[in-house]
Amino acid sequence: MEKLPSFHNKPIKFLVFSFTLLFSLIFLIFFWTWAMEDATAHAQANKGSSGNSTKAVLEESALVGVDKDVASAGGAMQKGSEVGIKDGLLLSSITPLDGVSVPYVSKYNVDNLTEFREGVGSESADEEEEEGEEKVQELDDSDRKTPSDGPSRTGEKNKVTCDITKGKWVKDENYPLYTNASCPFIDEGFNCQANGRADRDYMKWKWQTQDCDIPRFNATKMLELIRGKRVVFVGDSINRNQWESMLCLLMGAVKDPRKDYKCRVEFYVSHFLVRESASRIGRRRVQTLRIDRIDKGSSRWRRADILVFNTGHWWSHHKTKAGINYYQEGDQIHPQLHVNKAFHRALSTWASWVDNYISPRKTRIFFTSSAPSHFRGGLWNTGGQCRDAFLPRTGTVSSQYSEKNLMVEEIMRQMRNPVTLLNITGLSDFRPDGHPSIYGRKSSNGIQDCSHWCLPGVPDSWNELLYYHLNSRIV
Repeated sequence: MEKLPSFHNKPIKFLVFSFTLLFSLIFLIFFWTWAMEDATAHAQANKGSSGNSTKAVLEESALVGVDKDVASAGGAMQKGSEVGIKDGLLLSSITPLDGVSVPYVSKYNVDNLTEFREGVGSESADEEEEEGEEKVQELDDSDRKTPSDGPSRTGEKNKVTCDITKGKWVKDENYPLYTNASCPFIDEGFNCQANGRADRDYMKWKWQTQDCDIPRFNATKMLELIRGKRVVFVGDSINRNQWESMLCLLMGAVKDPRKDYKCRVEFYVSHFLVRESASRIGRRRVQTLRIDRIDKGSSRWRRADILVFNTGHWWSHHKTKAGINYYQEGDQIHPQLHVNKAFHRALSTWASWVDNYISPRKTRIFFTSSAPSHFRGGLWNTGGQCRDAFLPRTGTVSSQYSEKNLMVEEIMRQMRNPVTLLNITGLSDFRPDGHPSIYGRKSSNGIQDCSHWCLPGVPDSWNELLYYHLNSRIV
């Protein structure tokens, strides 16, 4: 008898096929829904970070800042700003994250006017970074120097011999080299023209040295000098003043989008260059300054080609001047320590770090001296003002920062690494007209800012001195 074909397995195969198809469709629908939600979230985040979806920016282009305390004596600075230039050239976005205790970080990449983003973290992230720095140091022992390494201060070739501290301010109608309208990097606190200052003369002065000629800042040549290099400013809000001036000066030269300089200009806040911390006295937790430990952000400064440091502004605050249960070394919190001793020890800590972890074969190091304040009739918080100053001073200048500068010079002489002092104290002391005064960031209590500087203005001359030194010796 002929065997009939069996249909017993066909319903099972059909069911398996049907279930497979059904689950495949469900998976595709789920995946498509998830992808759309994720894309929407990214679009919203990008819109939120730019603050204006109509601003054209280059891909992954941002300038990000985190500031634990931008405001300082002599006038509060703007904690956040955002500006943009059309046609896909530039976006500047400084966004403070309240409660984050990492230093302010801003980076500007002069690469077809392209900026880039740096991730920032919490205090624990800084701790991890510091541990990483120690590992790098173990691998980079070749960078450590003996006293015989590197050029000596007396035998250094092409050493600058011009005394830039001797000179006078002369009127020059070719200044300023940029305007507040042409540079989007100027903080509200420095943007005196935008804040209503009507006079323009304070922008039209050039520092003319007595024994030599300081060339006018040439942004194109400066960009060539720092092509492929990393320029890092480290310090307080006065150094930020100079950093913003540098960005504005450089920006005027980047007109050809085809040119690619691949250089970076960065700023890191470090008020004291040493570590701000907190410790316990009994049951109380108090803020302290670890004058024996370098700032936690120091690993970010490494491998720069040009380093520009400063400190001094915050050493005149009440807490630092009083020195009561504030300065810490090891586990010891000094019941009281004079501010000058603390300043000297902190500078020694900084100098030791520079000598041990910065290679003079790679990095040119500068230290900017203290910039003077010009409060009359009181201090910054007791009615001091400078709004009546419209012209540079003539005659001699005061020596209000001479003691700190002498300590800086003493420490520099003891260092193995060569450090160039940008001595801006004296020439800036002639310029009480250069401060924001009432034309800084608006203050409800009427405090005038006679510590920081309008931009364009005096910090542009500081950068001309930096430019002069970089031109005087090949970096």
